[in-house]
Amino acid sequence: MYMLGINASPRIGGNTDILLDKALEGARLKGADTEKIILNQLKISPCQECPDMPNESYCVIDDDMQAVYAKVKKCDILFFASPIFFGSLSAQAKIMIDRFQCIWRAKYLFKNDAFMDKKRIGVFISVEASERRDFFDNAKEIVKNFFATINTVYKKELFCPGVDEKAGILKHPDYLNTAFELGKKIASKGV
Repeated sequence: MYMLGINASPRIGGNTDILLDKALEGARLKGADTEKIILNQLKISPCQECPDMPNESYCVIDDDMQAVYAKVKKCDILFFASPIFFGSLSAQAKIMIDRFQCIWRAKYLFKNDAFMDKKRIGVFISVEASERRDFFDNAKEIVKNFFATINTVYKKELFCPGVDEKAGILKHPDYLNTAFELGKKIASKGV
């Protein structure tokens, strides 16, 4: 089983990164093959809504998104992690999701689902400084739409409010344990 973790935080070693690492650690304990992508380390252009976009499900922009597409297509489980910025996902998350417009277009306009030809399981992890539940809800709706486009069943989520300081999540062992157990559970049962 191949589990892909996508870190959409600009902070390496920050709260989102630490939680994603814990989930992947738990999955490895149950035998999953894991990999983590850090979006902030990639060169990804924003979607250009290209007028000459082909009807097939691929993007004409040649950048690091091509590797992201391949890893998402290959994965059985996707752990998507983003902090909350201004009441929604990070810019890194949104740029990546917007670049799946080619997949959305092929799937929904041209009924071509060849790129995302299998079902996968999805988990959303998010951290934010305030206690605003509506911020998580807003981000969740975007992630659910993204997951639907890539044939991913939104199975679980881990929302961690009230954590702002870099690596402040380390003061919350309950969140760390939940992420670890979630990785184990998803890798072993897919639930």
